[in-house]
Amino acid sequence: MAGNPKQEVTQLLRVADWLRAYRGGANPDALLVACLERARSASPPATWIYLATDADLLGQLERLRTIAHGISDIDAVLERLPLYGVPFAVKDNIDIAGVHTTAACPAYAYKADGTSACVRRLQAAGAVWIGKTNLDQFATGLVGTRSPYGQPASALDAARISGGSSSGSAVAVAAGLVAFSLGTDTAGSGRVPAAFNQLVGLKPTPGRVGTGGVVPACRSIDCVSVFALTVDDAAHVLSVIEGADDYDGYSRFTPGPADWPRGTGPLRVGYPKDLLT
Repeated sequence: MAGNPKQEVTQLLRVADWLRAYRGGANPDALLVACLERARSASPPATWIYLATDADLLGQLERLRTIAHGISDIDAVLERLPLYGVPFAVKDNIDIAGVHTTAACPAYAYKADGTSACVRRLQAAGAVWIGKTNLDQFATGLVGTRSPYGQPASALDAARISGGSSSGSAVAVAAGLVAFSLGTDTAGSGRVPAAFNQLVGLKPTPGRVGTGGVVPACRSIDCVSVFALTVDDAAHVLSVIEGADDYDGYSRFTPGPADWPRGTGPLRVGYPKDLLT
């Protein structure tokens, strides 16, 4: 891929698109700088609570170069770093070291000493965070309107609500600002805004993705959720962030059979007929 990174980045919507661009020779530094600039200039209102500074981004790009150093073949890089250079957003109840976590409550805000396990795993896989997103305060709400940082609207219709509580995380993906995002889901906070913004909203089984470094709503059933444009992208992200978490007493993860669902026959889905008539 060659040309103007500011124009190119608008065409990179899915995780698969970003990885394809790098296989085609695109420069991660140029594309990710353009991605951050676009988030600063073209984001729908109230999407973000914190956008990465130039220093935040440059530090991540330097780390990315260090991890990939000495691997000349891009296929080998992507095998080692399955989310190499892919931009993502983080709901602002999930810790990133050195950045304030607010949970959409300025009086509660604190500068995180460490980074949550899910974000660390994404960074180890080569992903680059662009910012922290708005939410219903303390992740308690399903409408996306309960935040002193503003009320994100649905990316599909500015007259309609975004859904919550992971409002900004949904809008950031639906608006094409990042390839995927992290939210949380305790009682619908990931799935509702995914539905209201025509996204895939993946809520893992509790314990599959650790919640250490996540401001709790209900610790025993909280889940880190994933927003993406396709099921494949969401599954790709889940495969990176899943696993045991020493800082989450409810983390109980055991991988399933590697051949599922191929080895189990056709997938069967049941639904109640009386709800469709």
